[in-house]
Amino acid sequence: MDRNDYYGGESASLNLTQLHRKFRNGTEPPAELGRDRDYNIDLIPKFMMANGEIVRFLTHTDVTRYLEFKQISGSFVYRDGKISKVPASEMEALSSPLMGIFEKRRAKKFFEFIQNWRDDDATTQQGTLDALPFFF
Repeated sequence: MDRNDYYGGESASLNLTQLHRKFRNGTEPPAELGRDRDYNIDLIPKFMMANGEIVRFLTHTDVTRYLEFKQISGSFVYRDGKISKVPASEMEALSSPLMGIFEKRRAKKFFEFIQNWRDDDATTQQGTLDALPFFF
């Protein structure tokens, strides 16, 4: 049994009234916002790969008129009482408080390897990913 009037816990999608009950307890949504069934708000936004099958499907069926896509600015973690950005480049890896000196060096090498990768050039691939030194 769920104590909420919706299913899904913290990953649920709520209509307008449910959203107001959850975050503005005791208030009703303004009438000028329209009907409840016109809203479906995700408590946890969903991630889709930019050129993935689902994006092509949504674009082809014109459902994107009802969706909003946004590029994420980065990934963050909470550790030791602080929020830190997960490194996404070699410069961010070197300045990250999340890793020690050896991990920073491996991450830097990994990012450089990825930037230099070319599918049609075997010299940029250096063997398989399993054999590369920055993975252990």
